[in-house]
Amino acid sequence: MKFSEATGLGKNSTKNKTMSKPNTAFYSLHATLNNGKNFSFENLKGKFVLLVNTASNCGFTGQYDDLEKLSQAHKNNLVVLGFPANNFGGQEPGADESIAEFCRINYGVTFPLFQKASVKGNDMQLVFKWLSDAAENGWNNEAPNWNFCKYLVSPDGILLNFYSSAVSPLSAEVVDQIA
Repeated sequence: MKFSEATGLGKNSTKNKTMSKPNTAFYSLHATLNNGKNFSFENLKGKFVLLVNTASNCGFTGQYDDLEKLSQAHKNNLVVLGFPANNFGGQEPGADESIAEFCRINYGVTFPLFQKASVKGNDMQLVFKWLSDAAENGWNNEAPNWNFCKYLVSPDGILLNFYSSAVSPLSAEVVDQIA
């Protein structure tokens, strides 16, 4: 991660330049939290939402710390959502309970974590299908190509940005969108 931050290599972001509205409402989505409870995205209305596919054994795992800092610094207008996935080289082998414990103990994570699910391919989790299908979100077809890709949704449910793994959650590029 530090090499990417220092050199800019691998940093990529895509912006919804025309403010295209989704064909399927973001707030109609739901997902299962790591404790087995259903989470309705309707509860997120009026706040920015940063959705991130995560993994515990990745070079970008340290971003959990930055995600928690971002979440705390902007808790009045931002919700960070973590989606553990094991799609990239087996970097998230744990079960939901051990993932949550790892995040809490090592990074103090308090933002919602969801059940481990796929973020690409035929078995893609429905939230990531929405995030990476322009027919649903209005403009973006970019699925995660590694762990810690980030998607920013506006308080009115419009997908604003896609950020690659190498873009720090605390970068001006992210923070300026929500400040």
